[in-house]
Amino acid sequence: MNRTEFVIATAIILLLAFAMGWFTHWLLHRFARNSGSDLGEMDRLAQSLHEAEEMRDQAVLYLEQREAELTNQIQQTEAELRAAMEGLRDARQEAEEMRSYIERMHANG
Repeated sequence: MNRTEFVIATAIILLLAFAMGWFTHWLLHRFARNSGSDLGEMDRLAQSLHEAEEMRDQAVLYLEQREAELTNQIQQTEAELRAAMEGLRDARQEAEEMRSYIERMHANG
């Protein structure tokens, strides 16, 4: 290889290296510019997600507390209903006894 061919080959190699470097720089600049705005958006989305999770946790806690209160109220109401039904049963039995007594008194009278 003589000197002229060496200079031409070196020039072509340097030109290709420059073109590849420029293209790589262009790609990196393009992605870096987009990823910067994407990172801001991702930060906002992450913050929104965090707030939504906190609100969900609070809602779940509220619902659990409310469910416990309502379950307690239902148990109390059922206990009162049982007591009222027992009282009604006793009153009916007593009324039946009184009716029997009155009928016996009229029959004996």
